[in-house]
Amino acid sequence: MQTEPKPEPKPSYVKLAMRNMVRKRGTSIYHFFLTFGGMIGFLVVLSLLFRG
Repeated sequence: MQTEPKPEPKPSYVKLAMRNMVRKRGTSIYHFFLTFGGMIGFLVVLSLLFRG
């Protein structure tokens, strides 16, 4: 009786994202801070628009 080897499960999205982040270190840090700055700016604009 031969047993077939189990197919490797696909790597999870998080694992792929972490591997990609390590490979493209500068780009991912740049995008992180760009997103962070955009979110802070968005929240500041919202607070200025809706202050009472």
